[in-house]
Amino acid sequence: MIKKAPQIVVKDVTIAYGDFVLLKDLNFTINKGDVFIIMGGSGCGKSSLLRVLTGLVPTAKGQILIDGVDFTKADQNQKDEIMKRSGILYQSGALFSSMTLAENIALPLQQYTDYSSKLIAELVDLKLALVGLYGFGDFYPSEISGGMKKRAGLARALALDPEIVYFDEPSAGLDPISSKLLDDLILDINKSLGTTIVVVTHELASIFAIGNNSVFLDASIKKIGASGNPKELLQNPPNDNVYKFLTRGEK
Repeated sequence: MIKKAPQIVVKDVTIAYGDFVLLKDLNFTINKGDVFIIMGGSGCGKSSLLRVLTGLVPTAKGQILIDGVDFTKADQNQKDEIMKRSGILYQSGALFSSMTLAENIALPLQQYTDYSSKLIAELVDLKLALVGLYGFGDFYPSEISGGMKKRAGLARALALDPEIVYFDEPSAGLDPISSKLLDDLILDINKSLGTTIVVVTHELASIFAIGNNSVFLDASIKKIGASGNPKELLQNPPNDNVYKFLTRGEK
């Protein structure tokens, strides 16, 4: 078995808002090529951890190493370079409503590259095709379904060919079929492009379908309650809270 190289290493991280400590003593590693799940119940700090990983919220303590660079102490230029190698899909897709899908996807290419308009248009078509939306470039977000908005948001997240893509509750608001299609797309991108995927979710179907590594955030102790492959955690839950979460409390 080939050992994967670490891509994101979280060391002794504490997340706090003023005097309120949300999570503490977080230690885990996300390897290159992982589909890594951040899971736990409502209010456990999943989205806050994602914001810390993407630099939107500072840590109260600890280090986050991304490809060996301490993201928590990096200057703005270093952070910008790291984030150019990352993409984010927000819950709503976060598309600009006044722009077509093609214009949304072209935006990061226009901002961060010196590519010609012709090349950008070709890359936009490629990204739309990658997520199954070829031919929809002239549509506005209001003209497409929720599942299509998520896929269009993913196409924009992939615009700069990132090494890491973060997903914040990708199945939120989707019907089961659309959710399954998005899960399949995440796996396809991971396998075909080798992209490291980090997903915040509490949806068990998605967790077991796509995750090969994970952390379970336990609100009762404000720490990681378990880590590892979700299927293995289900077979051998290390504690009752993990068991209840992964089985919905069913016997």
